[in-house]
Amino acid sequence: MAGCGSGLCCCCCPRCCGERESRTPEELTILGETHEEEDEILPRKDYESLDYDRCINDPYLEVLESMDNKPVAAGSGIPEIKCYLNGVKVPGVVRLRTVVCKAMGVLFSVAGGLFVGKEGPMIHSGAVVGAGLPQFQSISLRKIQFNFPYFRSDRDKRDFVSAGAAAGVAAAFGAPIGGTLFSLEEGSSFWNQGLTWKVLFCSMAATFTLNFFRSGIQFGSWGSFQLPGLLNFGEFKCSESDKKCHLWTAVDLGFFILMGIVGGLLGATFNCLNKRLAKYRMRNVHPKPKLVRVLESLLVSLTTTVVVFVASMVLGECRQMSSTSHSGNDTLSLQGMSEDVNSSIKTFFCPNETYNDMATLFFNPQESAILQLFHQDGTFSPVTLSLFFLLYFLLSCWTYGISVPSGLFVPSLLCGAAFGRLVANLLKSYIGLDHIYSGTFALIGAAAFLGGVVRMTISLTVILIESTNEITYGLPIMITLMVAKWTGDFFNKGIYDIHVNLRGVPLLEWETEVEMDKLRASDIMEPNLTYVYPHTRIQSLVSILRTTVHHAFPVVTENRGNEREFMKGNQLISNNIKFKKSSILTRAGEQRKRSQSMKSYPSSELRNMCDEHIATEEPPEKEDLLQQMLERRYTPYPNLYPDQSPSEEWTMEERFRPLTFHGLILRSQLVTLLVRGVCYSESQSSASQPRLSHAEMSEDYPRYPDIHDLDLTLLNPRMIVDVTPYMNPSPFAVSPNTHVSQVFNLFRTMGLRHLPVVNAVGEIVGIITRHNLTHEFLQARLRQHYQTI
Repeated sequence: MAGCGSGLCCCCCPRCCGERESRTPEELTILGETHEEEDEILPRKDYESLDYDRCINDPYLEVLESMDNKPVAAGSGIPEIKCYLNGVKVPGVVRLRTVVCKAMGVLFSVAGGLFVGKEGPMIHSGAVVGAGLPQFQSISLRKIQFNFPYFRSDRDKRDFVSAGAAAGVAAAFGAPIGGTLFSLEEGSSFWNQGLTWKVLFCSMAATFTLNFFRSGIQFGSWGSFQLPGLLNFGEFKCSESDKKCHLWTAVDLGFFILMGIVGGLLGATFNCLNKRLAKYRMRNVHPKPKLVRVLESLLVSLTTTVVVFVASMVLGECRQMSSTSHSGNDTLSLQGMSEDVNSSIKTFFCPNETYNDMATLFFNPQESAILQLFHQDGTFSPVTLSLFFLLYFLLSCWTYGISVPSGLFVPSLLCGAAFGRLVANLLKSYIGLDHIYSGTFALIGAAAFLGGVVRMTISLTVILIESTNEITYGLPIMITLMVAKWTGDFFNKGIYDIHVNLRGVPLLEWETEVEMDKLRASDIMEPNLTYVYPHTRIQSLVSILRTTVHHAFPVVTENRGNEREFMKGNQLISNNIKFKKSSILTRAGEQRKRSQSMKSYPSSELRNMCDEHIATEEPPEKEDLLQQMLERRYTPYPNLYPDQSPSEEWTMEERFRPLTFHGLILRSQLVTLLVRGVCYSESQSSASQPRLSHAEMSEDYPRYPDIHDLDLTLLNPRMIVDVTPYMNPSPFAVSPNTHVSQVFNLFRTMGLRHLPVVNAVGEIVGIITRHNLTHEFLQARLRQHYQTI
């Protein structure tokens, strides 16, 4: 029977210049809107997650195949959450089964002795909880579903994911403020003042909830709040007997700066090696059967075990359990150590009253090894620290990226702490700086290496300050992290940005480069549009939805009011002509493909109608196709306005009239309207069309029906859909002459998904999406701009 569709906003993929579907003004042209929704990077087969423009020759498809092969629960999950908070939704990243696999996988990978951490997976897990909990439903467990009408939008979901990620950081490090800043600095592209206190409250709640249960379980003292986070750095203080000892002095800042430079170089080296490994895995591991990934993980585990045992037996040094150094603060006996540090010493085939320093670092949990390096003075030789750093550096670099849940924070902290202790030992032994506190240098080394790897500044500074509970470390940590970031950025990006780029995700930076202001909106927009009229037949909507994967479509009408000025060649009125002449041949070819695709429509009435339109002989040459299109004899859609048929005397410019822009409508809304049969017949008024409420339109969120699953036999192709009640009539828009920096700031700060380009008289001439604003795309257009000067 009758079934029809309409919708609200739109989207388009500007990366596919030249391969874009477009049609004559009787049809529909694509793109643009300003809803705050996420683009979605999806595998070709994931029709349920379709939320994003994709072209057949899109350069991202090659990356999508590798993403489809790689488990979404593998790795730390921070790059995926960063993409989500930036506005790009990776399929399955916030699913229930993902967090279950993440939790179980990180449990066994850490317990199995791999050089991975659990802090990154905790951030991912917190984000998944934040995404799913307010929805009161689960796709994995379909029976879990409650009628909860609130928080049913992508904006609300993104805010909860921000809070969940911050809660994960807060629980991992006992740093609620650091978690809030992490979500702001590393994640969200779109932030508002109201979200700040909500995220902070969530982080505080996560920190104290974990503290309450850990303190009660470990000490039996419920409500004492003695263990703020999973990773505790302990208390940094000098021995009371040593009056010359200071945690740090102004002179030490010079060494800290040098350590920051070295940490940045080491971090850049780590990222370079890991990038090469990731590329190798994408080419040779991920496309192969899953067993290959399992075997790779087993190989890494076996190698790690062998290296740890051999290094401890062959390279470890047996040292006395009590050692006296040159200064009083270095005098440390077994009885004077804290209980935790004392119990973590490993003898490992050493004689009585001695211990193996290499085994003490390798055979302890990573958190205990970090405490050893922070608080146990004079117990590790420079040779042991050098070898441990080298082995741990290489093995952790190899491990990060295999198909197991794995974090990078703790391995980086441990590797950097060994580097810092090595520097302290060398300064004491060879330069004679006996006043320095080795624990401070270990902490600064950990900050330098971690900062050189992840390139975080504000949030990491606060996380380390909260973890040490020592505010006096604020200045040296901040300086070290800044120097490490500047040094590393000179060579490559942070590890998370590298993995995001390898996946081809169109991530938006915080701002554009100054030289990009040489470009205007007309230089970067996508001019080939696929649009819909305010009143469109079902057969046209079905053809558009089934033959494109655009997320949204502009709603337009032909600008008949400006026809006289247009015919006179008024540049202001006909500004869009130059963008359309270049794509005539491409559009003609698309017309032919769409005409053929309409034959697959199950309605005999529509098939007959298509046969009438294609009864003419198919032109063999491209020039004939162009002529057919210009004469408007080769259109797959029946003309809804027969009084507007072209005249034989029309010129080419006349046949591409300006299009007045009225709004944007989403693909999901069009399909929803088709499913619910929202339409009217030609003999009726559009007022007779049924109306759907907002609750009915969003009832299927976040999994809207797909056009390929629609039973077309239930639709009458001659029925008409009035899309005006459902479109977004006032999206953000820019002029063709707007500077790129203004476009970028508007797009990012307002959380837009599509940005129509509209000239001074209200004619849409193109559309901008996030693909048009990526660094690579802007660089390519800037090179073209210089070539045309």
